[in-house]
Amino acid sequence: MNPPRTRLFARLAGFLVGNDAQALAPVDPTWIDRGPLCVVNAPKNATAIDPDDIGFRIDPVLARSWLLVNGLQYERFQAAVQSRADIVVLDIEDAVAPRDKVAARENVVRWLGDGNRDWVRVNGFGTQWWADDLDALSKVTVGGVMLAMVESVDHVTETAKRLPGVPIVALVETARGLERISEIALAKGTFRLAFGIGDFRRDTGFGDQPATLAYARSRFTIAAKAAHLPSAIDGPTVGSSALKLSEATAVSAEFGMTGKICLTPDQCAAVNEGLSPSHEEIAWALEFFAEFERDGGEIRNGSDLPRIARGTKILDLARAYGIEFSEEYDDPDHMPAPSDTYHY
Repeated sequence: MNPPRTRLFARLAGFLVGNDAQALAPVDPTWIDRGPLCVVNAPKNATAIDPDDIGFRIDPVLARSWLLVNGLQYERFQAAVQSRADIVVLDIEDAVAPRDKVAARENVVRWLGDGNRDWVRVNGFGTQWWADDLDALSKVTVGGVMLAMVESVDHVTETAKRLPGVPIVALVETARGLERISEIALAKGTFRLAFGIGDFRRDTGFGDQPATLAYARSRFTIAAKAAHLPSAIDGPTVGSSALKLSEATAVSAEFGMTGKICLTPDQCAAVNEGLSPSHEEIAWALEFFAEFERDGGEIRNGSDLPRIARGTKILDLARAYGIEFSEEYDDPDHMPAPSDTYHY
């Protein structure tokens, strides 16, 4: 952050309280962990970063693309890690037939035992595989677990007891789980919520139209925010249509969800793009701060504080996602304010 911006934020800090004050905090560089550095929607004045660089992975607090990889297919693990996925989730639940559970679990343990710190989707509480999954993972270092079929607080807390300190994404996939989602969000051990759309639709008989699933998605977002969790992770989009995936990711963003499960590596780039600050949003934030400083850096009206908080969050996310840009706004084109839907 350059000196003028630093002085500006120092002056503004006294005006902000609660979430707005938190929004002004600069991104902690320790949020960036191992894995590929994803670059999306760089603005005109951005400094390019090689998207093929390996060595960084987005912190799971901010992770957009959560790539599921069949735990039985060990040969695909390395390619998944080198993909554009923010988080790789080795799947030993839905993707694996009962007869192959042990072999898939052994693959995952071998991979993690070699020093890799990816996530694992484990079988649900109460299944015959749950305890063995957790026992195996307790002997290695794992980035986190995605717990399938969460329907109550106990499902999370009992898992947390067996894997102390390991973050848990609670995958809620049934009507029963949705009815308890606020309690699940508050459970000790819950790190983020995720929407298991396929099983939820099978359980409820719902279709896949955005309006049909609007109530469910809203419940996820509200429960996560009320529990002070990172925003929820939406379910996957089935199929190879780029347009369908783009539209589905836009729906996720519209409902305040900041992550999405991916089924193939080639879905990750589109999901990352759809859940990141856009060129227009970054340009608007830069222009707003440039104009604000030109006007003396003092609060002018009731809209300045929310705009400051929003603009700061947009730029901090852009940095966290590897989008580099000049702090000095030099684009002569005026950028209108982004939509009033606050995805950030």
